Amino acid sequence: MIIDFHTHVFPPQMKKNRDKYIDSDPCFAILYAEKNAKLATADELIDSMDKAGVDISVIVNIGWTTHELCVETNDYILESVARYPQRLIGFCAVQPNSYEAAIAEIERCAEGGIRGVGEIRPDMQLFDIRDEEVMEPLVKVITKHKLILLTHASEPVGHEYPGKGSITPDVLYPLIASFPDLTIVCAHWGGGLPFYALMPEVKKAMSNVFFDTAASPFLYAPQVYTQVIQLVGADKILFGSDYPLLTQAQLLGEIRSLDLPEETKNLILSGNAQRLLGIKDR
Repeated sequence: MIIDFHTHVFPPQMKKNRDKYIDSDPCFAILYAEKNAKLATADELIDSMDKAGVDISVIVNIGWTTHELCVETNDYILESVARYPQRLIGFCAVQPNSYEAAIAEIERCAEGGIRGVGEIRPDMQLFDIRDEEVMEPLVKVITKHKLILLTHASEPVGHEYPGKGSITPDVLYPLIASFPDLTIVCAHWGGGLPFYALMPEVKKAMSNVFFDTAASPFLYAPQVYTQVIQLVGADKILFGSDYPLLTQAQLLGEIRSLDLPEETKNLILSGNAQRLLGIKDR
């Protein structure tokens, strides 16, 4: 089994009317203003999964700045999961600044079968992920429904790219330390957060933290896999492609080329995700 823990899809009308949403939302604009920035629908994701041999994909949303756009895209993710219940798992988006509406939206989506919240983008959504007064109500409802929080993460050094943002390890760590019972997935290798696991207190704090490989070839040399395995363990890594930014086949090829035990590859490609999502072998 192969589970892709990080993909993005958008409603057909959003793909067709890209310029409208570029004008409406700064996060969407940063990510998709360029004409060569790929947008995909759920049907296109399924087609790509079939070609690459991916069994299940997690659809994560983006950091919309308005509650209305969160709801619009959450509706499409819920609809897509309902159409492909054996192939797709959904995460919802919320705007924490719309306090009561955000809580209600998580409740609504949880009732609809959503499995997580994210990909949150505090820098674009203009809330402070380190502020416990902001995060505590969200964490309470997320943990109540046994959901996963998936956050964008970025590197404090290195090259710039559209959507890099400023959710660096020093921003993520206070959230992790404040809510040790919350299951968190840090996208894009956590912006390098695993490297701080050499500090014993950091490694201890990250007992419920996982890292996905989304867009890895654009960020790190392939040795990142062996290094992170040594630092936090193979049981903390989730295969994520960031489709349609990358095809699943591109990243699968990199992982399969690594000199790693098959057991380790299986954990990254499916075992860890199965454990987090409660998916049994088929």
